[in-house]
Amino acid sequence: MKVFIASDHAGFELKEAIKQHFSSQYEWVDFGTHSSESVDYPDFAHPLAEAVSKDPAARAILICGTGNGVAMTANKHANVRAALCWDREIAALARQHNNANVLVMPARFILPETAFDLVETFFSTDFEGGRHERRVEKINLR
Repeated sequence: MKVFIASDHAGFELKEAIKQHFSSQYEWVDFGTHSSESVDYPDFAHPLAEAVSKDPAARAILICGTGNGVAMTANKHANVRAALCWDREIAALARQHNNANVLVMPARFILPETAFDLVETFFSTDFEGGRHERRVEKINLR
């Protein structure tokens, strides 16, 4: 499976750890950043979100210090449902109930092992549909 991934400087080390940990499972499309030098998170979140917007079946990961900045940025794009997750249950519910297609993680608040669990959970959990479908359909502005 192809996965889009991006981070700012605060999430760079976690992004690299995730790519390495899952190197045999996923094909990574890395939108940057490519170092821990200070950058502006929208410069990386917007291109990733645009790619997801054009490919609704895509899956993606965004990482910054708190996760809030990249989530706010990504969710400006049509068909992007970026969910800030910090534990396994939230990641599962983001997929089951919200059909989230972008996993957002707060690098300054989780350990790499937690991030690995979140990635596994997010990518192995299906959307339940049903009553949740009509709610998800109402997310995009008309």
